This record gives sequence, structure tokens and C-alpha cells, in this order.
Amino acid sequence: MQVEEARRLLAERLAGGPGPPSPESARAVTAQLAHPDTLGPLVRRLSAGDLDLAECTRLSYRHVLGFDKLLLLAGAPRFMLRVHFWHGRTGPVPEDIHNHRCAIASAVVRGRVRMECYEPAADGVPATAYRETIDGPGGAWRLRRVGDARLRLMCTEQYGPGRSYGLAARTLHRVVSEEPTVTLFLETAPQRSVTDVYVRNSSHVTSTEAGCSDSAADGGPVTYRTPATDIGDDRISDDEPIGRDGPSGGDDRSRGGIRAGGAERAGPPPKTPLPPAVYLAELDALARSLGY
Repeated sequence: MQVEEARRLLAERLAGGPGPPSPESARAVTAQLAHPDTLGPLVRRLSAGDLDLAECTRLSYRHVLGFDKLLLLAGAPRFMLRVHFWHGRTGPVPEDIHNHRCAIASAVVRGRVRMECYEPAADGVPATAYRETIDGPGGAWRLRRVGDARLRLMCTEQYGPGRSYGLAARTLHRVVSEEPTVTLFLETAPQRSVTDVYVRNSSHVTSTEAGCSDSAADGGPVTYRTPATDIGDDRISDDEPIGRDGPSGGDDRSRGGIRAGGAERAGPPPKTPLPPAVYLAELDALARSLGY
């Protein structure tokens, strides 16, 4: 598939009416683009230089949980298409439960992920609720503690190669990948300016979860593990914002880590754009693995 053809397909499929794109429309177009005979030629053209390399690498980085987020097609504010490379390494802590600013979709190209969906419930596990904002496109992320909450696990689903899912913006979830995995991830047009993040109390995190890593998303990043993830500290007052760096950096690492259920989490290293050579090498490896 040609790059401009992929852009047109995304624009057409995600512009179905006056309202925001549905999770199903996002899922359907992501699944189509993730097919090896479609994604392979597209990635090969991108790896050969049919892209704005400076812009793509500026918004591509190593996630705190150990996977690489590579921007393929930038179409903001309508869409952002990314590839997530999970290297099979676990992160320092499991992904927190969160939602997104937009409907998102993900399709597994290689490997496997586990999706968990949650809902607020009086009999759920205790967690600390945060509200996340961003200082404009490419700006710093801010996390603000808003209080205590309880969440209940609604369902768990495994996704392997060829399977895909779409989520509404407000759907609470977390994603776990414990083996080398590649996913195609689509962020659609923003529907709101904030996301909700829930840090489960450490006494309720199982030993299995403690070894898992994540999705957002891509949408779309602290203990919050989708678009950007640097950790603040809830030892400050509940109404004081907590900084995280976004694509351009700017977090306050002097604060230390988030304290959840009495367990303090160490802050992750700074998030920096992937070097162009690494970006292109990963695209080349993906294209070859798809037969192109």
C-alpha cells in the first residue's frame, strides 16, 4: 500500500459523521492496515524514506515499560498511526488502569497481548484516582490526584496475530504483553482534554501482575502507561499537579516516585526520541518479518 493511499483510507473511514469515530470503525480500519500484505509494503516504503523522518522520530520513543512507540503516519488531529514493538522485557511496574482522550484501536501483528477491562464498583479493589492533562500538542503531561476509588475487573481477553480490538475513549482498561510482540495502534480525534488513571494499592497487585508490562491507546502513555509515562509523587497535596514528560520532555524528577498503598515507585529514566537509525532499523526488521 502507498503511503498516501493509507492516509486517504484512514481519513475516509474515520470521518463517518458529525460525531467522533466509533471504536468499531477504528478497529476495522486498523485491522485492514495490519494485514501483512498491506502493512508489509507500507512499512517497507516508510523504511525506505517515504516519510517525514524528523517528525516521525521526534514523536517516537522507548516507553517506560520497555516497548518502542514508532509513529508511522501523523494525521493529527484526526488520527495518529503507530507501531508498538514489545521486546519481551517486563517493566518496573505493571501498567495502571486508564482510559483515553479518544477512541483507540489496536491490532496484533506478531506475538500476544492480554486486555483487561474494568468498571467502578463498590466491591472492587481499592485504587487511587488521578486526572491527566497535557500542555498542548507535544507539551508536558500533568497528573493530578483526585481521590480514592474502587474498580472491578469486568473481562479479560487474549489477542494473538490477526486479532484486533477497539475501545471507546472512556473505557477503563490495561494491556499486558509478556513476550516479543508487535501491534498496530491507532489514535483517533480527541473527544476530551483529560484521561482518568487509577493506581491500584500495592497490596492488591498480584505477583503475576508485578512481572507484567503493557498500551492508548493509543491513544495514546508515571504509573499511567500510555502516551507518555514519567512518575510524580503523591506525597504532595491532593490538588497539586504532578508532572510527566511528554514528547518534548519537562517532567520534575526531583519529586521521586508515586506512593501507592504505602509502596513508593522509583521514577523512570527520561523519555527521549528514538535515534533515526534505530527507528529505521525496526521498520526494516518489521518489513522483512512480513516478507517485504
